[in-house]
Amino acid sequence: MGAERHRRLMRFWDAVATVVLWLSALVLLFILAWFITSVLRQGLPGLSWQFITGKPHPVSAGGGIGPPLFNTFYVTLLSLILALPFGMGAGIYLALYARPGRRVDALRLGVQALASVPSIVLGLFGMVVFSQAMGFGFSILSGSLALAILNLPLIVNVTEQSLRDLPATYRDASLALGATPHQTLVRVLLPAALPALVNGLTLAAGRAAGETAVLVYTAGVSTSGHLFDLNPFAPGGTLAVYLWGIKANPIVPDWQQIANRSAAVLLLVVLAINGLLLGPVRLWYRRFSGRGPH
Repeated sequence: MGAERHRRLMRFWDAVATVVLWLSALVLLFILAWFITSVLRQGLPGLSWQFITGKPHPVSAGGGIGPPLFNTFYVTLLSLILALPFGMGAGIYLALYARPGRRVDALRLGVQALASVPSIVLGLFGMVVFSQAMGFGFSILSGSLALAILNLPLIVNVTEQSLRDLPATYRDASLALGATPHQTLVRVLLPAALPALVNGLTLAAGRAAGETAVLVYTAGVSTSGHLFDLNPFAPGGTLAVYLWGIKANPIVPDWQQIANRSAAVLLLVVLAINGLLLGPVRLWYRRFSGRGPH
């Protein structure tokens, strides 16, 4: 009787836990759907190609978001290019080559400490080092370098964890067949970990696209005024910074409409980044592995 009662009690608590987890997931999905719907409902009406490609007007109504929107993509791409080699290199080293010791402990402590630094502190650091000491000024390059430092811990942790999660048989089988450690890494481990790596890259790109505190102190709040300005030393005000600025200093008469439309475009940009990065990788993974990523 005692054993039967215990089994019933376990089944009861298992059912309770299942219901709680399902409710938590549904609440999260509801909040996400409510947030996306609210932003798009307020911003999509009145959204036009002229607004997306036009230049901002400092004091008059009818301005666009073309230069800040381009800077958003430019700064995000440049920051990832700067951060990926160092972040993935450190993550690969920690996952596959590092031996326990003081050096590895110090490296892990440094990564964890960097991840806990507030973004505004990194912005002040970037202003002192990149904008002033190195002479880059308030520019796209200064903002990209600061964002690269901001995203380094995320890229390191995602790379290390994605490689550690792979079955040990992947590496052992490749080495047993005569492949070198480098060939095993490039041809076996990295392709197998690609979905998880792209998930981390997506998080880093989305974080860079929506960051404000770091860029206010390094890239500035203004733009050069040109739609496609590839000069890395040009002012690098992004769409998130422009949205923050227009809400903080509502000078133009239609600032509320511009803010709503800018928020909708920024949300669509982040969703597009997720779709463009995750979609092709998942299709490739299913095609060449015969199964979807876990």
